[in-house]
Amino acid sequence: MRTLASSLSTSHGGCAPSGGLVNFSLGGSVSVLGLPLQHLKLQSLPDSKKKLGLGVIKASVAKTEVAVLRIGTRGSPLALAQAHETRDKLMASHPELAEEGAIEIVVIKTTGDKILSQPLADIGGKGLFTKEIDEALINGDIDIAVHSMKDVPTYLPDKTILPCNLPREDVRDAFISLSASSLAELPAGSVIGTASLRRKSQLLNRYPSLKVEDNFRGNVQTRLRKLSDGVVKATLLALAGLRRLSMTENVTSVLSIDEMLPAVAQGAIGIACRTNDEKMANYLASLNHEETRLAVSCERAFLETLDGSCRTPIAGYASKDEDGNCIFKGLVASPDGTRVLETSRKGAYSYEDMIMMGKDAGKELLSRAGPGFFDV
Repeated sequence: MRTLASSLSTSHGGCAPSGGLVNFSLGGSVSVLGLPLQHLKLQSLPDSKKKLGLGVIKASVAKTEVAVLRIGTRGSPLALAQAHETRDKLMASHPELAEEGAIEIVVIKTTGDKILSQPLADIGGKGLFTKEIDEALINGDIDIAVHSMKDVPTYLPDKTILPCNLPREDVRDAFISLSASSLAELPAGSVIGTASLRRKSQLLNRYPSLKVEDNFRGNVQTRLRKLSDGVVKATLLALAGLRRLSMTENVTSVLSIDEMLPAVAQGAIGIACRTNDEKMANYLASLNHEETRLAVSCERAFLETLDGSCRTPIAGYASKDEDGNCIFKGLVASPDGTRVLETSRKGAYSYEDMIMMGKDAGKELLSRAGPGFFDV
């Protein structure tokens, strides 16, 4: 029997206090609620002062200048990995940002991080993992915001823009189990853990004999721990997140696009800044991956047309074929998986054409679904 890899216990320090901000910089500076604490530099203590890992932290004023760029992010290991990827790309592209103390990473706790006892669909609303970060951006507590694009609502808050998508990771979902090599091998009645209605509905449509535990929340490490503890027989996770965390050794098998159509913008990182911040906009323009941005725009146009939220099982994926055209596949499902409606489009890989494809596919599925489709 396989066992989960030791990476399951990976930890990242520096979780924010509830509702607060904690900053980490390359120069060792720390600030809370966006207010610098005199740019403190930590000094190591003599061994005689280190008892049980505790002690008084001494501080001195550092010589480095105040950070020129503050990155806002959630505090989960995956979110921090994405923030560090953004930081590393900025440092590589702009020598002034590679200076010690030039970039701070600011951890912000969101509503979705605070409420873990309920399924996302029951909490309701949009922006569960972005609202507080957007507020920090608007208020000037951070300069750019790094998001998982599938968490970003189809509307953006006033005074913000999202001009940058990093190169997209693998969009597929991973199947992880200690007792079966695939979904098809799971015995009838087996419980699958997933908080995603998109995964639940497609899974039950294809394997109606299986059961779903839909309050299966937490970061990647938490969900793998629940699996290891026998809470469920299997789970489905985005392969992109596992790759970014270097945890693919836990993957049992990878589901094809035909088996499990991904969430809109799955595997894509988006970076936002203030509308009037030309300096940050120029930094982000240097990182933008246009093929990813166009694909995400197409998928989000589809989602916006359907007015999708955490309560609606929706999937969509735009990709470039071997001839350079855009292929879009879209899906809506009833929450119990008894009805699944699919459509596809093909057209030029350009912004206007892809926005039109996404909207047109959404209108078609809305018409075919009819009123009350998502209320089952």
